[in-house]
Amino acid sequence: MKHLLAVLLLAFSLNSFAQQKELKWHTDVNKAINKSVQTGKPLLFFFTGSDWCGWCIKLQKAVFTKPEFGAWANKNVILVELDFPRRTPISDELKKQNRELANMFGVRGYPTVWFVTPKIESEGKVNFNRLGSQGATPLEVKGWISGASNILKNK
Repeated sequence: MKHLLAVLLLAFSLNSFAQQKELKWHTDVNKAINKSVQTGKPLLFFFTGSDWCGWCIKLQKAVFTKPEFGAWANKNVILVELDFPRRTPISDELKKQNRELANMFGVRGYPTVWFVTPKIESEGKVNFNRLGSQGATPLEVKGWISGASNILKNK
């Protein structure tokens, strides 16, 4: 009986790890937009200061690294990380992209999460339909997913 329990726990752990590993955070917004258009899933824009923002780090640990979030995200959204690190170098192109999007969405603090659907206009211009935004709270996976799901229901 103990061996069966140990095997089940190991299998569950490996399954959770596999779900987390499959979670894809895009940094190139254009690639994420194309994926969103192909799948019909909205974008989740995560504005973060990954290496300095305490609440961003807490949100990552409490919600975004959990298997429940991975399963929910894979089913419902295309993930996009828009990072503003202080110590981790990122390309000038990525800095410019992230800054323009932060200005477009009026981001004043981190973390900020926006749920949007892209609409490609003539000449390749993209407009975003804003579905809603959410911060770090509630800082637990089931509550956070519930809030996010409520935003998506109104799309």
